[in-house]
Amino acid sequence: MYFTDRGIEELVDRRGEEQVSVEWLADRLRTFVDLNPTFEDAVERLASFLARDDED
Repeated sequence: MYFTDRGIEELVDRRGEEQVSVEWLADRLRTFVDLNPTFEDAVERLASFLARDDED
């Protein structure tokens, strides 16, 4: 188990029944980067990964 799995599991446990919009997610990612600028590259990579998930 990766260390990040704990955060992912907490997310599912706390908010697993909710449905969110992509706009809400983008806003939360922007807020996170504003508060934690050292994670900007990781968030950018995650956002690109999610945006391209349906491409071949």
